Amino acid sequence: MSISSFFRPHAALYAAVARLGFRRQFAYPQAALWGLITNLFFGLLRIAVLVALFGQQPQVAGYTVQDAITYTGLTQALIMTLSLFGWTDFMRTIHRGEIVGDLLRPHDLLAFWAAQDAGRAAGQFVLRGLPMLALFAVVWGATFPAGVEGWTLTALSLLLAWACGFAFRFLVNCAAFWSPDAVGIGRFAWAVLGLGSGFLMPLAFFPPGVQQVLALTPFPSMMNTTVEVWLGVRTGAQALAGLTVQLGWALALFALAAAVLSRGLRRLEAAGG
Repeated sequence: MSISSFFRPHAALYAAVARLGFRRQFAYPQAALWGLITNLFFGLLRIAVLVALFGQQPQVAGYTVQDAITYTGLTQALIMTLSLFGWTDFMRTIHRGEIVGDLLRPHDLLAFWAAQDAGRAAGQFVLRGLPMLALFAVVWGATFPAGVEGWTLTALSLLLAWACGFAFRFLVNCAAFWSPDAVGIGRFAWAVLGLGSGFLMPLAFFPPGVQQVLALTPFPSMMNTTVEVWLGVRTGAQALAGLTVQLGWALALFALAAAVLSRGLRRLEAAGG
């Protein structure tokens, strides 16, 4: 089955699912407000740590102090958008047996969850991401992409970062087909994601050997590339090359997720689920 075949049938259904996923994020505005305050607090702590790394140096690994502040604001803004602290919705439907009802519906299961998560991500970006970016811009002078090209490349990179991240998270959730402790597997996976994606620290700050190893994995495509395009660390051909890598990983991860899901469902049926 090709990747495009996930979304061609029932396109209106998936669009409606995405809209519902978006609207659901606004059901508890107070929770979003307190989440924003929490993210802002930890953002302050992260700024203090990063700025301390600079000392009297004007740049570290090509980053200025202002870049480090912008990096912090952007990564804090994307925590919920990209579900960097974990996502266990699909594995819960497996453990509870709710997936049986999902399989009776006339849709592709992977496409359904992708549409739902796309709406969720968009809602979280509007509700928590944009206010966080605005606060960092007003209070600390965080910078934004330069010109139409910068905004366009950043938007495309962010979309691909979500696609890579969702496919990875879905793969981790598929562990529930084989393990009753898939949540534990998820905790390990989210820790690797936070480190390898550049959320905990810009990957440019890592030793060259570690950067080379991470470059062979999909994790930088889940956030670090977007950050570098936003900051202008990647421009022109370098930015396009980064987006091409992101696209390649998104297609590969979606194909792998589809294959693992298919095998998991066969196991579920063989077990009498």
